[in-house]
Amino acid sequence: MAVIVQKFGGTSVGSTERIKNVARRVARWQAQGHEIIVVPSAMAGETNRLLALAREISSSPDPRELDVIAATGEQVTIGLLAVALHELGLKAKSFTGPQVRVLTDSTFTKARILKIDQERMRKALADGNVVVVAGFQGADEHGNITTLGRGGSDTSAVALAAALKADECQIYTDVDGVYTTDPRVVPEARMLESITFEEMLEMASLGSKVLQIRSVEFAGKYKVKLRVLSSFADEGEGTLITVEEKRNMEQAIISGIAFNRDEAKLTMLGVPDRPGIAYQILGPIGEANIDVDMIIQNIGRDGTTDFSFTVNRNDYRKALGILDQIRQSIGAREIAGDNTICKVSAVGVGMRSHPGVASRMFGALAKENINIQMISTSEIKISVVIEERYLELAVRVLHKAFGLEKPPKATLGLTGRGETDIISPA
Repeated sequence: MAVIVQKFGGTSVGSTERIKNVARRVARWQAQGHEIIVVPSAMAGETNRLLALAREISSSPDPRELDVIAATGEQVTIGLLAVALHELGLKAKSFTGPQVRVLTDSTFTKARILKIDQERMRKALADGNVVVVAGFQGADEHGNITTLGRGGSDTSAVALAAALKADECQIYTDVDGVYTTDPRVVPEARMLESITFEEMLEMASLGSKVLQIRSVEFAGKYKVKLRVLSSFADEGEGTLITVEEKRNMEQAIISGIAFNRDEAKLTMLGVPDRPGIAYQILGPIGEANIDVDMIIQNIGRDGTTDFSFTVNRNDYRKALGILDQIRQSIGAREIAGDNTICKVSAVGVGMRSHPGVASRMFGALAKENINIQMISTSEIKISVVIEERYLELAVRVLHKAFGLEKPPKATLGLTGRGETDIISPA
């Protein structure tokens, strides 16, 4: 008998009929003798609807009250799912985050989990219940309701799995696993049987929407085995996300091609080439809570240099305005911007031990006359900035160049579980 945490996203519980389907799926797992904890999201679109109501009343509602409002979406879902389970003859008990005692800090709308009390969940499981816990929410030390931010239900599920030392945390969504790239762009994309936490974290940060980044960080830190599965298919093993162990030397070097359309590039031209200039440019950007991704500073000539960086496209105008304000005080010649770029990345732990990945990637793009504007690398990732109009072509070309349509010759190793003290990663 295993302890299994199952998380169902908003589309999976988007109607009462779908909630009944979830209940039937949970019933099958419990019938096999497993102890089941279910973490549902709010019904699809419900959180947005609730927050929109608040903003109809105030253009800047108090964050504490926003959390009170937003948390009700999951409360409705857990009650409906418990009722559906009762209709199938199962014992089930629902809990909000505060009832379970999910303790968070007091950062409203994006709180971090500090500790989880297992007592109520374990007692309910021992009594034969399916335990249904609201994702996305908790309470701070003062009893205030808090929410974990967008995608927080994934994080809730992983945190509960870590606290309970669950055998597996299953994330049910509208896709049947993690693919080598988006099948809508590359029809030959292949579902991965397994992928490492490192690779999944890079894929998530680079645009893959399958899992929320914080949940992957959490799972990696506490060695929680994750599995991505489809809510709408009865068959399939999905994709297991786990710690890297032994890999066959013949296995694919690259696990996937990720991409992100939401990129914009800003450049300061003719910047004085002196110590501290990077801080003078990026300091005000950081103070405005704008995340910077890729950065390039050219070799100085005649005492000046060019300084480029990328931001999320939603922050483009704001960042451009900040640079315009500081340009004269810095002594830069001009500012240039481009919000028609994208980022394409090759991800894989295999590149640590295989040379030539960058040259193969750049060569494949060169054959299609795709110009690379910026490059960024890590141990397991190479990212390039290109014109957005070439995005789909670049993804298809790279997917083929690394042979990702072909099944691997070996699988990743599995791992056990880790510690149970809960501290959200920074």
